[in-house]
Amino acid sequence: MRKLVYFIAVTLDGFIAGPDGADPTGPDGFWPIPADYVQHLAAEYPETLPAPARAALSITAEGTHFDTVIEGRKTYEIGVAAGTTNAYPHLRHLLFSTKLTESPDPSVELVTGDAVAKVRELKQEEGKDIWLIGGGELAGALYAEIDQLIVKLAPLTTGAGIPLFGRSTAFDPHVWNLTDHTVLDGGTAFLTYTRTS
Repeated sequence: MRKLVYFIAVTLDGFIAGPDGADPTGPDGFWPIPADYVQHLAAEYPETLPAPARAALSITAEGTHFDTVIEGRKTYEIGVAAGTTNAYPHLRHLLFSTKLTESPDPSVELVTGDAVAKVRELKQEEGKDIWLIGGGELAGALYAEIDQLIVKLAPLTTGAGIPLFGRSTAFDPHVWNLTDHTVLDGGTAFLTYTRTS
């Protein structure tokens, strides 16, 4: 069965974006992107780089981890604001929204119904794992369905912002097993946690 993997950058104090939800890595962003971070992504997770970055780095590898990416509307709109309606044309791309009535891009599948039911359906299909890119609200809604966390822990604190699982996730403590880790010279730690049964 395919796994739902929340592959996400997070600050030391548990935030994935600033309070306004804007792209923390964009031109006006505050998130550091060291060269070794980009090199590690290109080597180990090339499918997680958006199409413009893949083109700039001459990356054509399809990737070994994911063939599907899912995201919430607010995260998707960050890409739209940057000028792309499908940042991941090399992956099956699903957009979860309760507000949109049609997809802004014909190659992006709009899901307006039950997110948990759709993810359970996706898990039953053949293929590689499913990448949950964000945002926090969708991650919170799918909290019980996440099989693995790959946290890109940045050497950064913000004091406030959008938490890893959004602001409205119910209190539900769970223990995860650390199954892999890589610490880069630039200070980012890639920490892989698998849900305990």
